[in-house]
Formats: sequence, structure tokens, C-alpha cells
Amino acid sequence: MGIQRVDARGHTTASPATVHALLRDGSTWPSWSRIEKFDLERAGAGGGESVGAIRNFRTGRYLMREQVVEIVPDRRFSYALLSGLALRGYRADVDLTPAGGGTDIRWSSSFRARVPGTGWLYRLALQRMTEAFVQDLARATTTPT
Repeated sequence: MGIQRVDARGHTTASPATVHALLRDGSTWPSWSRIEKFDLERAGAGGGESVGAIRNFRTGRYLMREQVVEIVPDRRFSYALLSGLALRGYRADVDLTPAGGGTDIRWSSSFRARVPGTGWLYRLALQRMTEAFVQDLARATTTPT
């Protein structure tokens, strides 16, 4: 079972700080993404949604439990999937780079499928979902011209 990788990119006119603030605040996700519900299960070591926090996101019948694993202010937000999909070692990194008067967004992840032969299917589904997250995040933070 090989490692599967997903990579999606986008651009917004907003600053990295603005984009990072939305990523760090799970309560905003239902307003800008396809996520229906958010709950903070456990605060991180630094309080709230800091490193170590466990965040729950629900969409339809799926409940994703994720743990915040890395935060670089205004540059990177990373999380690991604890449960919700038949995957092992899922980690996502959202990297923000100042560019063109705004921010380039790169949302990438890697994982292994628990069930042999299903990795490609998860990769396809997660690629579509990740691209939608990037588009939604860019749309939510881009100022009209």
C-alpha cells in the first residue's frame, strides 16, 4: 500500500493573515466551505485551536476528527486525521505564500489506505474535496474588484 498524495492550489487577494485566521478558526468553516458543522472536542496546549486541539467536522453522515499538528503563523496550518475515513497517516498542510498582492494557497495531503487497493479511490475523492476547499477559501477571502 503506497503513499497517496493530493495537491490543490489557488489564489486570493487577501493577506496570508486573513486566510490563516479562517483556517485556524474551525467555527468559520461552515460559513465558507462545504462543512456543515464544527465542534471543538479538546483545546490545544496553548488553548483553543492551538497545536494539539482536536476538531470535529461533520458533513452529511461523515464525522472527521482531526488534530492540529502544526501552526506557523500566517504561513502554514497542518492537521492529521484521527478518524472518519479508512486511512492511515493522513496529514494535510495548508501553505500560504504572499504573491501578487494577495496569497497563494497550497493545500496538500498524504495518506495510506487501510484497505489494499482503495488508495486510488480515496485519492480521487480527496483531490476533488481539497480542490473545492481551496476554491471556497479563495472565494471567501477574495475582495471584489
